[in-house]
Amino acid sequence: MKNKDIISLTEQELIERVKEAQAALNKQTLNHTISPVENPSSIRNNRRTVARMLTELSKRKNSANK
Repeated sequence: MKNKDIISLTEQELIERVKEAQAALNKQTLNHTISPVENPSSIRNNRRTVARMLTELSKRKNSANK
């Protein structure tokens, strides 16, 4: 998911997507531990996507507090 897509989401949608993405990342990491994933760089991409979404959430909360 690109940054412009993340920015266009509402806060509630963003929270929901973060939960879904974290669950998928945890599942993918566990599956990779048991048997290697075909494309291990997808784990890194998913982790970075989660980080982008969490960063956007924190930006919104900080701007709301000011």
